[in-house]
Amino acid sequence: MVTEGKDETLVVLTKPVSLEGDSDVYQAPNLVRRILSLFKNVRPGSDLTNFQAIQLPPLFNIPKSHLQCYGESVYAVGEDLLHKCNSAENSQERFISVVAWSISLTRPTIFGCAPYNPILGETHHVSKGSLNVLLEQVSHHPPVSALHATDEKENIEMIWCHNPVPKFYGIKVEAEVHGRKQLKLLNHGETYAMNSPSLLIKFLPPGLDWVGNVKIHCQETSLEAELCYSTNSFLGHRGAHSIKGRIYQSSSMKTLYEVKGHWNSIVTVKDTNNGKERVIYNAKEVISGLKTPTVKDPQGVLPSESAAVWSAVSEGIQSKNWEKAREVKKAVEEKQRELVKDRNSRGQTWVPKHFNLSYTKEGGWDCSPIHTWVPPAPIVVPL
Repeated sequence: MVTEGKDETLVVLTKPVSLEGDSDVYQAPNLVRRILSLFKNVRPGSDLTNFQAIQLPPLFNIPKSHLQCYGESVYAVGEDLLHKCNSAENSQERFISVVAWSISLTRPTIFGCAPYNPILGETHHVSKGSLNVLLEQVSHHPPVSALHATDEKENIEMIWCHNPVPKFYGIKVEAEVHGRKQLKLLNHGETYAMNSPSLLIKFLPPGLDWVGNVKIHCQETSLEAELCYSTNSFLGHRGAHSIKGRIYQSSSMKTLYEVKGHWNSIVTVKDTNNGKERVIYNAKEVISGLKTPTVKDPQGVLPSESAAVWSAVSEGIQSKNWEKAREVKKAVEEKQRELVKDRNSRGQTWVPKHFNLSYTKEGGWDCSPIHTWVPPAPIVVPL
């Protein structure tokens, strides 16, 4: 979707990546040749956090920013899992619902392509019903993204700090996602803290998957979950996209439920007391039939909005006008370098507009929102 008018900002919005595939978003040509050309000068073990060392040409980009992809995992859903978290009848059922919601944040990605690296101060502001979501790129080197989402009707709040740290290992790239995610069910006085799995990209054989250990903890109820995301290309499809874990009481370490399944299909829990098993997550219901956001208030779109910052690049990619896409992408990146140089010459430090940013060696990067509630956005997702 493209929106432009008098005194309005050009905005290009694209369909979220879903289980149906990526043909409506972008399909990249000449995959092997692009991968070989991209990594021929990158040594195994190289830290790819500083993307100045490896600039992606538009051929490698899907027409959207990482900020948009992070936001889509929250607002681009076919089933309202947040409502289930809030309306469950007891603490154990709420915790199970939160586990299912956390799994829904794991989304398909397009092999051989990546979203744009957000520029410093870039924002993404979208509403779906009473849920308002705001993201800001609060650091560029290293890349740190912050998310604040609130639903005043449900009395729910989400706060994320997202710091991907990708490293190259010859035939694969593994991107560890540092930072904490919090989901607050304010009606119940419960806060759920969790981390994220890592994204594993394999070149031989080609493929990608989410891997690693995820821990979910609710201090108020002493309930915890341990989930292991794993993949095994030698086992074929059944070995990929798998999740296995448990939900337990931290005080006694007693396992209450066993969790198993695949994040891109079905996940079940089995009650260890009676052996009963039930489905808690169905990816087809959650990340299928996703709708493209639309611009409700064109004049309210900020120049820092992701879909505006990269609009001309996205137009070039969608029309396969690679020369245009390359030129305008270079212009965006050059402008940012000039702003950094100017700030440095003035001895100025950039400060986020919507978040307080902190860093400690023990805890890493952390973000806290400045405002209590996220306001309604000029960009909305059709219900």
